[in-house]
Amino acid sequence: MGRPFLKMNGLGNDFVVVETRSAPFEPTAAQVRAIADRATGIGCDQLIAVGPAEGADAHVRFWNADGEEVGACGNGTRCVGWLLMQSSGKDEAVIETRAGRLVATRAGERLVSVDMGPPRLEWNEIPLAEPHDTRALDVVLYHHADLMAPPGCVSMGNPHVVFFVPDAEQAPAAEAGPAIEGHPLFPEHVNVGFAQVKAPDRIRLRVWERGAGLTKACGTGACAAMVAASRRGLIGRHATMELDGGELFVEWRADGHVIMTGPAAVDFQGELP
Repeated sequence: MGRPFLKMNGLGNDFVVVETRSAPFEPTAAQVRAIADRATGIGCDQLIAVGPAEGADAHVRFWNADGEEVGACGNGTRCVGWLLMQSSGKDEAVIETRAGRLVATRAGERLVSVDMGPPRLEWNEIPLAEPHDTRALDVVLYHHADLMAPPGCVSMGNPHVVFFVPDAEQAPAAEAGPAIEGHPLFPEHVNVGFAQVKAPDRIRLRVWERGAGLTKACGTGACAAMVAASRRGLIGRHATMELDGGELFVEWRADGHVIMTGPAAVDFQGELP
């Protein structure tokens, strides 16, 4: 008998979620890639393992579709938080991740808020290979007319670079994304956001995720783009983020914590081979 899994998504950013309390789960990079393959596997942007934790409701691990384990996934955390709250009957779930402790709370019918903690803004926290002003990088990462304005950098437990563009639909995300992801300035590679500020409280965002490519939504990317825009004075301390898969609401509170609110959905269940 194979290992049970749930297929879930947050605004189309989709996950294979595996419970590891009853049996250990240590997939190789090749196994992760096989599971994530949309042609021959189950297909997903990230694989998620939910296991036991002391002093928390669960310890959660994330792997991108390319097989690399990563520290954070905002939409995935929201989905896991919903599962844990459904199981416990409570309105809060405490989740340990490699990037730190996160708290999910019920925000409505299938709506979950996640306290993503404070953003990391220093160059060595992103991390960058050398010192830079992360509010506005003084370096050209990709030669394109829409990407010449200095981008901002934020870590939300994983590294993000955010370009502010005149039109997110026309931004060269599929071409620039992979080139910037592997730029030498980012020793751990980077997620690449293309953000169009449409109003003081609304941003249209597309994200090239490291190890996954263009995704319908990226929770940490939405948080990073909102923080980067606020640091530049382009918006205030909260915004509705328009992603390909739908909308997230992000607030950068006065205490420094970033709160992300959005839906979680279960698609189907099955068994890993």
